[in-house]
Amino acid sequence: MELEPLYQIKVTCSHCEAVFSTSRVRQSFKRAIRTDTDFCGYYRAENPDYYVVRICPSCGFASTENFNPKINDMQRSRFQEVIGKRFVQRDFGGYRDWNTALETYKLGLLCAQTIGEKDRIVASLLHHIAWLYRYQDNKEQEQRFLKYSLDSYIRVYENEDMQGSDARLMYLIGELHRRTGNNNDAVKWFSRVINDKRIMDAAMIRACREQWALLREEMLNGGQELPEEMRG
Repeated sequence: MELEPLYQIKVTCSHCEAVFSTSRVRQSFKRAIRTDTDFCGYYRAENPDYYVVRICPSCGFASTENFNPKINDMQRSRFQEVIGKRFVQRDFGGYRDWNTALETYKLGLLCAQTIGEKDRIVASLLHHIAWLYRYQDNKEQEQRFLKYSLDSYIRVYENEDMQGSDARLMYLIGELHRRTGNNNDAVKWFSRVINDKRIMDAAMIRACREQWALLREEMLNGGQELPEEMRG
């Protein structure tokens, strides 16, 4: 008997405390056939990213497993005012196509912004929405959401207490600068990772070196002036 890629888990809603079922992709189906340089994955079977956002069918509260599991009374009333009272009951617990996935991410983003979730969670949701548009080759919307997520990742870097240096976050900020055409800023962020002696993440240092070299080649071929970090 062939294994189905999807299975169900039970989730307790942080807002109304109802227990509901939502789908996940089995671990054995999660291997990407290729991955972009900003970690966007492409899959043969079900895309696990389609099932990241869990939506309560009773009240419409949308979250990911990284949301704070508890919300306070102020967040609860804010959610009810902005989203809950407009939500038409609907079950997102089964199979999701591209359109349904986009709907869940946008509702998840709205919930995160409404209750004041951490910038890191908002940034990740915006980044995932950019990936969804990339799957459809919608470059205008992809660029729009990459820029939003870049702004949020920068806020994370500026405001969160970094234990040491977060090389993956710094790499992502550099890569999203590169993907949105800000080459000089991209070089600065890649150089920070390469030159910061406190950073021990070999994979991220290597990724920054590769993107730094790619950018240098692109800028030389395009006749652009190299920034100071690339001269010599």
